[in-house]
Amino acid sequence: MKTIIEPFKIKSVEPIRFTTKEERIKLIKDAGYNPFMLHADDVLIDLLTDSGTSAMSSKQWAGIMDGDESYAGSKSFYRFEETVKKITGLKYIIPTHQGRAAEKILFSVVGGKGKFIPNNTHFDTTRANVEFTGAEAVDLLNEAGKHPEIRADFKGNMDVKKLEEFIIKTGRENIPLCMITVTNNSGGGQPVSMQNIKDVKQVCKKFDIPLFIDACRFAENAYFIKRREPGYSNKSVLEIAQEMFSYADGATMSAKKDALVNIGGFLALNDENIAQQCRNLLIVTEGFPTYGGLAGRDLEAVAQGLEEILDEHYLQYRIRSIEYLGEKLVASGVPIIEPPGGHAIYLDAKRFLPNIPSENFPGQAIVCELYIEGGIRSVEIGSVMFGKYDDNGKLIPPPMELVRLAIPRRVYTQSHIDYVFEIILEVFNKRKALKGYKIVYEAPMLRHFTAQFEPII
Repeated sequence: MKTIIEPFKIKSVEPIRFTTKEERIKLIKDAGYNPFMLHADDVLIDLLTDSGTSAMSSKQWAGIMDGDESYAGSKSFYRFEETVKKITGLKYIIPTHQGRAAEKILFSVVGGKGKFIPNNTHFDTTRANVEFTGAEAVDLLNEAGKHPEIRADFKGNMDVKKLEEFIIKTGRENIPLCMITVTNNSGGGQPVSMQNIKDVKQVCKKFDIPLFIDACRFAENAYFIKRREPGYSNKSVLEIAQEMFSYADGATMSAKKDALVNIGGFLALNDENIAQQCRNLLIVTEGFPTYGGLAGRDLEAVAQGLEEILDEHYLQYRIRSIEYLGEKLVASGVPIIEPPGGHAIYLDAKRFLPNIPSENFPGQAIVCELYIEGGIRSVEIGSVMFGKYDDNGKLIPPPMELVRLAIPRRVYTQSHIDYVFEIILEVFNKRKALKGYKIVYEAPMLRHFTAQFEPII
């Protein structure tokens, strides 16, 4: 097979500032051993997140200049609305400044104490916005998705049997909606099959529960369906995406992922009553319904990005570039979630550092060492991000201890990725010398953003 090249040319560049290992040892210490607290100028390769870190296209930048900044009824909103409706088929489109704003508005309306929101796997802000209302976020990931070493085509799938059992046990009246995250971020960026979405929809329809899609990476998920699911190879990514959304009653999206922008999101619904309640809350917290916390230029950039993300040449390059790094790591014995997902490589910290127990945060140890050795910023997705405490203050770890290296879209070249591989391998080869960490400060919610750590001597 020929080399798959980037389906774009580079028109503008941003210089990278190089640091020494000695400088990075001090910088990560001053940041409380939390890469979130580092200055971006002190990071060589930034894989903290793929959210809002994409390189926008020349047409998106042209849209920035063409944006209509009218407070109400902006033409940029109507282009944005038309584009979202074309892809999702949903009736009521509410712009927000990013995905968590859409989640906050939605769950403020439908959540509350005594309510439960099932999902394949909630991501951090989704879980936080559900639980902030007093509701409980419930993960119902299929069994294969809980085992990093197992290879399967659709490890992001929800366990349909467990969903039905959960609804019967909990009571339909206590479940305002069911959600599926595509691709499944916390589960390793793994895709969800069309069949699984249809099966979940059937269960939801049986119990009259609305189905929502967390659509941050809908196009990447649609491309996986095209590649892996029988009956879809000859369909366009747009057609597959439209079918995915046809089973949904609503969707939230952080446009900072698959819409290739630095800011933006939306909430889309079919229920007019809930849409009106959400718009009322939007006006209080975000802005008028035709801008929703965004400038007109941002609405233009989102609309253009939603069109560009459906380009199959781009998606082929995008998915292949993640596979490229994953294949090099697996060939070298580095444990990752297999097969590689759509937007990131997830190191399996349990197998990477079997000598460090969950209560000493093995993922955080890897994250810190990647920065010290190579200036690479990544994020722990394990007991720091999702761990809870029992009544005695003992850590209840999540099923997996992971480190995510999220690849920004259209930002880094193959040589950058080769460098990332070399640093990961260097850290892996010295893994027996790594020590765990302890938390010395944590916030009550979303603690991973601001927590402070100390190494265990």
